[in-house]
Amino acid sequence: MLVYISPAKFLKNILILVFGFVSSASFSWTDSYPKNPKVDVLNYQFKIELSDDTDVIKCEVLVDVKYLGEGVENLRLDLVKASEALENKGMIISSIQSEGADLDYIHEDEELQIKLPSRSQTNIEKQYKIVYSGIPASGLKIAENKYGDRTFFSDNWPDKGRNWLAIVDHPYDKATSEFIVTAPSHYQVVSNGLKIEETDLGDGKRITHWKQSVPIAPWLYVLGVARFAMQEVDQFNHKSIQTWVYYQDREEGFYDFAVPTKQVLEFYSDYIGPFSYEKLANIQSNSVSGGMEAASAILYSENSVVGDRNTRWRNVIIHEIAHQWFGNAVTEYDWDDVWLSEGFATYFTLLFREHAYGRDDFLEGLANSKKTVDSFHEKNPDYRIVHDNLSDMSKVVSSHTYQKGSWILHMLRGVVGTENFWKGIRAYYAKYQNKNATTDDFRFEMEKTSGKDLKWFFEQWLYNPGTLKLEGTWTYDPALKLVKIDLDQVQNDGSEFRMPIQVALKTKDKTEEKLIWVDSKENQFGIQLDEEPEEIILDPNTWVLMDWKLEKGN
Repeated sequence: MLVYISPAKFLKNILILVFGFVSSASFSWTDSYPKNPKVDVLNYQFKIELSDDTDVIKCEVLVDVKYLGEGVENLRLDLVKASEALENKGMIISSIQSEGADLDYIHEDEELQIKLPSRSQTNIEKQYKIVYSGIPASGLKIAENKYGDRTFFSDNWPDKGRNWLAIVDHPYDKATSEFIVTAPSHYQVVSNGLKIEETDLGDGKRITHWKQSVPIAPWLYVLGVARFAMQEVDQFNHKSIQTWVYYQDREEGFYDFAVPTKQVLEFYSDYIGPFSYEKLANIQSNSVSGGMEAASAILYSENSVVGDRNTRWRNVIIHEIAHQWFGNAVTEYDWDDVWLSEGFATYFTLLFREHAYGRDDFLEGLANSKKTVDSFHEKNPDYRIVHDNLSDMSKVVSSHTYQKGSWILHMLRGVVGTENFWKGIRAYYAKYQNKNATTDDFRFEMEKTSGKDLKWFFEQWLYNPGTLKLEGTWTYDPALKLVKIDLDQVQNDGSEFRMPIQVALKTKDKTEEKLIWVDSKENQFGIQLDEEPEEIILDPNTWVLMDWKLEKGN
């Protein structure tokens, strides 16, 4: 049984153990994007014409909008305008219409304001047709691949879709989408969702129509146009698993992407909830350097295909598929909460690795993540996971968003217990699948399933910077049969943590594990033990992101 030396400290720690630390803090951080809760885009239909003669793309976009409130005078979309600053790249609008009538608009920099004929009425749906053309400055890469072949690949992360698509370029407004692409007939075209048409037009061109019937965030829209080799690898719940690689990499690519896609889909479906999308395609591209989790159609670096199924790219595949659940199906409402995407995908990659490749592989992944966290924190001591009103999109992610976010989920699992953790994850996913969520939404679900107040945990790990470092000494009193531990938080970054930490006390014949709560800078604990321990280890089961040193005292 755990005994605290100080009666006051004993009572305080017991209250924390039973009820959880209650914080009065409330958070209202939000990124700087001009959201309009009265406007809900339902669907985009992108009609795009591509050519080998020019990098100019021709676009006709149909935007279906539902107005959720009265009084909207202008429909605001994101679309980068051609300018000298962009070397005349960008889009030039030809016309905007609704119900057959031309509409006035203002197109400046990256913003398109469409003047509505009359102010919006609640629950009224309208469709707008926007016709434009230009050379994308970014967002759609038109270039030769590593074999010197011309290709077209999207690269929308995080808000570059506006360079070629007229959209609400922010994750808070999810919509279904269609890509109807006319391109030279020697290309194949891949995009989100299901292919519902492919027709040769008889003039050296082919039209390909893909339809995504599940609402997704705009950075997840994908387009790949190249001379592909395509393989139907397998089926998962009657949904196609596909590989799309350059035709020169057919043999190596088909081999590399054959596994572990189906096993990963099965694992996440079993443990989290149903897969949202109509297919899963792994696609080789030259627009990304690692992986990009576009919904139902994942892009990987063209150098990912090597024909040896190496561990590095295996783990990238797992990570990008994890995003189909977190980031894609459950999407952060605000860029400040991007850890809900990247931290989750990083941790759930480790959970699959533990499931498929064993505990040692899982612990190796945690250890590598900790090294990254420590290195980043040393250079950026004030960095916090949830951004504070993010305005600079170049800073939307960091290694902390991934690796520390992953560790935070692992520590949360340690605090609430594995069973409650999975219950909370499943409840969170079920509630917000194909919707948007915030960090508070996630916390509330974990609190409901665990029965614990978790504000203290989320506040210290997500809304404040810092790392936990413990140093101390222990002694043994044979008369009282009591191990006395003095343990101090010694981090010099201004942070202070409250955490439950397991203690392993190793004697000659056995090892006992006890739970202590570190809740201040200086901590004292007493633990009953029949004989003097040979060794005391903090956090023997690797639940806490920390450094520690505990030595035997005099």
